[in-house]
Amino acid sequence: MSNATGDTHRTRLLQAARTLLREREYGDISARDLVAASDTNLGSIGYHFGSKEALLNEAIGLALEEWADAVGNAIRGDVKGGLSALMASSMRTMLDEQESMRPYYLAFIEALARSARSPQLREQLAAHYRRQRDRVAGWILDALGEDALERDDARHLASLLLATADGMLIQSFVDPDDAPGSQELARATGKAFAAAPRATQ
Repeated sequence: MSNATGDTHRTRLLQAARTLLREREYGDISARDLVAASDTNLGSIGYHFGSKEALLNEAIGLALEEWADAVGNAIRGDVKGGLSALMASSMRTMLDEQESMRPYYLAFIEALARSARSPQLREQLAAHYRRQRDRVAGWILDALGEDALERDDARHLASLLLATADGMLIQSFVDPDDAPGSQELARATGKAFAAAPRATQ
C-alpha cells in the first residue's frame, strides 16, 4: 500500500468512524460497517489501527481533543482572572456545548468499561488523559503565572479538574433534571472561591 493511499484510507476510516459514532452505539459498529462507510477494506483497519476498537477509540479521542481545543479557545479571555475564573468559564463552556459531543462522550464511557479487559485499549485511553493533563496544566499555569506552581503540581491539579469535568458530564447524562446547569455551576464556583479566603481567616 503506497503512503498516499495509506494516508487516504486512514483518514477515510477515521471520518467514517466519527460519522458512525454519531449515529450508533459504540458496541453496534462492526468492522464491515466501517469499511462500507469509508469505501476501504478490512485489511486497512488492521494495517492502520490494529483493530476496530483502536480505530473507534482514536476517532473518539480526536473528537474529544477538538472539543478541548474549543473549550480552551473559549476561556482564553478568562485566564488572567485566576483559577476561579478559569474553572467557572471552562465548566460553563463544557456544559453549554455538551449536546454536540454527547455521542462521542457516551462512546468514551463505553470504551472505558471495555478497557477493563483490554490492556491495549486502556493504554490508548491513558494516553488521551496524559495529553489532556498537559493541555489543562498549561491553562492553569497561564491563569496563575508560570512561577505559581511547578509543572507537576499543575498536572496534578489538571487531573482534579478533568475528573470534575468527567463527573459533571456523567451526572448531566444520568440525571439531567437535577444536575446543575452551566450558569448554576459557574455561580456556585465563583461564590466558593470568593468565600474561601474569609473561611480561613
